Amino acid sequence: MSSMFSKLKEIKDLRQQAKSIQSVLAQESVEATAAWGKIKVKMNGNQEVQKVEINAEMMTPAKKSDLEKGLQEATNDAIKKVQKIMAEKIRAQGGLNIPGLTK
Repeated sequence: MSSMFSKLKEIKDLRQQAKSIQSVLAQESVEATAAWGKIKVKMNGNQEVQKVEINAEMMTPAKKSDLEKGLQEATNDAIKKVQKIMAEKIRAQGGLNIPGLTK
């Protein structure tokens, strides 16, 4: 029975670690641009898009394809930047102590 309780404690500890990291990441912010700065995406460290700015020049039917590609590019770039920050924050907090995956 005690191994069951230790597993439950490990799960609780993991949840606390995840909440702590999520809280730290919520304070982070990245901005990515595309289409020569005409499209900007701002994202927090939890990969939530906070703001999208689009230059009016991009909002014409002729630019629809460029706008779609630019939004995709800026969003993907922001996600990569956030993932890098996430990895750094997790390392700074001693990594995730996941039973069975760590020493």
